[in-house]
Amino acid sequence: MKTSVAAIALATMAVSVQGFAPQASRVSNMKLMASSIDDKTEVRDYFNTEGFNRWNKIYSESDEVNSVQLDIRTGHDQTIQKILNWVEADGNIKGKTVCDCGCGVGSLAIPLAQMGAKINASDISDSMAGEAARRAKELGIRNAKFYTSDLESVKGKYNTVTCVDVAIHYPSDKMGEMIQHLCGLADDRLIISFAPKTWYYVFLKKIGELFPGPSKTTRAYLHEESFVRDQLKAAGFEIAREEMTATNFYFSRLLEAKRIK
Repeated sequence: MKTSVAAIALATMAVSVQGFAPQASRVSNMKLMASSIDDKTEVRDYFNTEGFNRWNKIYSESDEVNSVQLDIRTGHDQTIQKILNWVEADGNIKGKTVCDCGCGVGSLAIPLAQMGAKINASDISDSMAGEAARRAKELGIRNAKFYTSDLESVKGKYNTVTCVDVAIHYPSDKMGEMIQHLCGLADDRLIISFAPKTWYYVFLKKIGELFPGPSKTTRAYLHEESFVRDQLKAAGFEIAREEMTATNFYFSRLLEAKRIK
């Protein structure tokens, strides 16, 4: 794809909820809202209403998606499949406890449950968690619990903790705390994905913000990969495996970090 076409495509992603980075609001509105509404409230409200309707279609087999949304579905599915491939290669997930933070509609939690893991999955959106529970029940899954909670309120100890496509909602000054909290929940490993902050993605995101979308959603944050790695190391974890998923409208760095014994 030529650079000009890629710029247009990813700029569209930045202003449309149909991309990995949720739709950017009008710049003026964003500035006004920043002082009165925090990110957590924005995310909760958005994914309980309009965002749920849009993303539920993307994270399904619905035909009611356009080419951009289909591309996002493809990218997200690739990330999920990479995690499942890791788990399958290890061959020891049956009976292990997994905490899926920001579970969405259960795209990862449900197949892990089907592989025999004991799932504790949460999402800040009651609509998302409820849909995940509905899907699991429909499939006859009984070894998975879905509930509503922000990430910071999740408690307990688990063999594996996963947090996929959630970090984009966390500003840089909160990212470190989020990673440390997730590491504190994990006895063995943490699997996390985030949108890497590179000059190219930053440039395309800025272009996208020049074109206001039709409605408000949430702010989107990119993160320095070196910072994420440093935070994992500081928490006593080391990178065991990594992947990068990049389609036309979706980009995500995936890391598996294991606790150093």
